[in-house]
Amino acid sequence: MPSPRLSVVVTRRLPDAVETRMSELFNVALREDDTPMSREELADAMRTADVLVPTLTDTIDAALIAQAGPQLRLIANYGAGVDHIDVQTARQRGILVSNTPGVSAEDTADMTMALILGSTRRIPEGLSHMTSGEWTGWSPTALLGRRVSGRRLGILGMGHVGQAVARRATAFGMQVHYHNRKRLRPEVEDRLEATFWESLDQMVARMDILSINCPHTPSTYHLLNARRLKLMKPDAMIVNTSRGEVIDENAMVRMLRAGELAGAGLDVYEHGWEIAPALRELPNVLLLPHMGSATVEGRIEMGEKVLLNIKTYADGHRPPDQVVPAML
Repeated sequence: MPSPRLSVVVTRRLPDAVETRMSELFNVALREDDTPMSREELADAMRTADVLVPTLTDTIDAALIAQAGPQLRLIANYGAGVDHIDVQTARQRGILVSNTPGVSAEDTADMTMALILGSTRRIPEGLSHMTSGEWTGWSPTALLGRRVSGRRLGILGMGHVGQAVARRATAFGMQVHYHNRKRLRPEVEDRLEATFWESLDQMVARMDILSINCPHTPSTYHLLNARRLKLMKPDAMIVNTSRGEVIDENAMVRMLRAGELAGAGLDVYEHGWEIAPALRELPNVLLLPHMGSATVEGRIEMGEKVLLNIKTYADGHRPPDQVVPAML
């Protein structure tokens, strides 16, 4: 007699192909609309499901995990980042946590380069001139940006995304520098034409553009604090497609407003969807709504990883993308 199918609750709408395959494999409760679950709805799901499939919009903290039913044994996160999940508490309760690493690296790197180009070439200001009707014709001195070729790009975090950014930047003729917890192997550095800086302070002070590509962990919270931001050159720019909490946003806004930083391209924000009004008002800031991994192909691949993690667990094995506290 076949074993009963796992009960799976999905907290947000996923691509049709992913939801269809999930329905074929498990007893799945899909989200009817694409709004985040309330805390009460999350608690109800965790009391009844064998597997929860959350996204970064769901805060799965210790208090919520305490309400989980004894049958909940896997939180299969749809996304690579797990800073919204209390992995340590889940582990103590015997609940496994998995994620979807490596899927969105190329897509996020594409968006990083888009922000670099958009910020340095003042594309938002150009768009504003066109949509407002302000443009009256070409001028030799209008909207002068900066050339990216030959400029120094500092990459903070040289994982999958950071290395994908480095490959693209090299193709654009940029000089690639990086800071990382661990130095890359010499052959990888040579391939990426990347210069390692053990001191983040020293790297930050010398870069023309700084790209944030590290995860948000307790050790990276406000890694770019007010003191470190002050080390940057006045004509330097910051691009962030990773996590907003890595930057002290208030300090960055003050410097942008005072002309102590030339500009910023942001896809993520320190307070999630609560964007500081000052950021919206600054003409030298390019803002995007967390689009870094938003491609059809990437979203489907993320879903395939979720499916593989759940199916492997259902077959009695460790999910291939299990997250443990030591990894954070």
